Amino acid sequence: MSTVLETEEHKALRAAVAALGRRFGREYTTDLARKGEHPRELWSEAGKLGYLGVNLPEEYGGGGGGMAELSIVLEELGAAGSPLLMMVVSPAICGTVIARFGTEAQKRAWLPGLSDGSLTMSFGITEPDAGSNSHRITTTARRDGGDWILNGRKVFISGVDISDATLIVGRTEDAKSGSLKPCLFIVPRDVPGFTRTHIDMELQAAEKQFELVLDDVRLPAGALVGEEADTGLLQLFAGLNPERIMGAAFSIGMGRYAVERAVEYAKTRTVWKGAPIGAHQAIAHPLAQAHIELELSRLMMQKAAKLYDEGDDIGAGEAANMAKYAAAEACVRAVDQAVHTLGGNGLTREYGLASLVTAARVSRIAPVSREMILNYVSHQTLGLPKSY
Repeated sequence: MSTVLETEEHKALRAAVAALGRRFGREYTTDLARKGEHPRELWSEAGKLGYLGVNLPEEYGGGGGGMAELSIVLEELGAAGSPLLMMVVSPAICGTVIARFGTEAQKRAWLPGLSDGSLTMSFGITEPDAGSNSHRITTTARRDGGDWILNGRKVFISGVDISDATLIVGRTEDAKSGSLKPCLFIVPRDVPGFTRTHIDMELQAAEKQFELVLDDVRLPAGALVGEEADTGLLQLFAGLNPERIMGAAFSIGMGRYAVERAVEYAKTRTVWKGAPIGAHQAIAHPLAQAHIELELSRLMMQKAAKLYDEGDDIGAGEAANMAKYAAAEACVRAVDQAVHTLGGNGLTREYGLASLVTAARVSRIAPVSREMILNYVSHQTLGLPKSY
């Protein structure tokens, strides 16, 4: 793929991460998923090389870069067939929120570990009856002396079994207005009253999904990210924009992997006399179209990352949503065309594409559905009235 819009440092990072990804590859990832294990070796090595924390501040062990760099890491690992889903959550969402709004104690406690991969954090926003609608979240936090007491439920939370803590989105009562406002708490994995239940998914992935229950979970005052007076939507969306950018990177990497496998196959597979199947336009044109759509998606992702890294949260919000939408659609079509190119072979384990069909479809749903993105664009960008 073209990298004409990237700096020499970005190109070097892309090449180095691609080399790391190829050392592990698709077979490594799928074998671990079948065994129910996690890609610990790849995660650890990526952390030691500085790739996991490339977006986090240097003074806390990070690389001092931003979402432009972190999205390159995830995209290239995905293009090599070995994406790390927890990169979307741990350094991108949780690391960013703590770096921007956390107390000094929280930064020192968490950012070095999130940077080198020795610590991992999950993110809990989705609820059974609210989805990702932060205005309907029912997980609440109330004061009890100097502590906080949390109660609520979360669902479809990734990687809780391997995380040292979960950044939980709840709501506190504003002392002045009495209304509830968003807040974020760092909840350690083994704190009393915090339980998890594995959700059995058809999707085969190393990163498992969980339902969480918080039953009178008592946390110290220092568990609240930032200061109580500063909690609000700004902190929440500071994490959600990186989430969408990284969701796009995940999809683009997956789509690139699928197209590259299909192109390799189409160059050598011969059914009729003479030319390989890739010489036929019915095969070549759809693959070319898939490549174009992935390229366009990457351009929007790069725009979103640039705006976010420059501090333009509003502009980044629009671009990040558009990037996530475009990348998911491009990924689904790329994977479908890749499988179709291989025919029956596309559904075998040998070629490693069949499992991507479900994974690609998830990209249209998570971390935010395409319909909610269309709502965002129609309301925020086009100024159309809301239907809800």
